[in-house]
Amino acid sequence: MSATDQDFREEFKPLHIPAHYNAGDSEQDKIIYALAQLQQATSDEVATELAKHDPTISLTEYQDKAASVLNILFGKGLIKGINVNGSIKYNLSKITHANDGTIDPELLAPGLD
Repeated sequence: MSATDQDFREEFKPLHIPAHYNAGDSEQDKIIYALAQLQQATSDEVATELAKHDPTISLTEYQDKAASVLNILFGKGLIKGINVNGSIKYNLSKITHANDGTIDPELLAPGLD
């Protein structure tokens, strides 16, 4: 594998979603944690969630960091987002509803039954 392949894999590896807030985590991990807690949110909503965990940093600083990190992750295709009234609501594309387990055999392509 060439160095460029390794660089690509490092740059676009799947996101790690922290299970708990940890003040020692990277800014990206903190922002991803906050987005996971909210499920779908704008960068300002993510910043507000972060401020609940560490009130020593100003909300404006959180807003700048969240906007930057979420925009970069969205640009790389690592998170999803939809435009709602001029602002992007980001999400992690997590499955939130269980499959009901039913299949309509009439909808299957020929040869798949």
